[in-house]
Amino acid sequence: MNNKYTIQIFWSAEDEAFVAICQEFSGLSAFGETREEALQEAQIALDLMIETYHSKGIRLPEPQNILLAA
Repeated sequence: MNNKYTIQIFWSAEDEAFVAICQEFSGLSAFGETREEALQEAQIALDLMIETYHSKGIRLPEPQNILLAA
């Protein structure tokens, strides 16, 4: 699904995995052994979240367009 939401990826020593989150959707997170895997899982979760919002008539949050420094 094509959307404009930002997915942030970081290493979690506690989880011993990469974690991907989307700030606009509270509670949306995904894990992976690699950055790519975490991103792929997060995109699946985000697509399902958007589908759920649409099916329940919930207004989607506005994309925040976060600019991150490396």
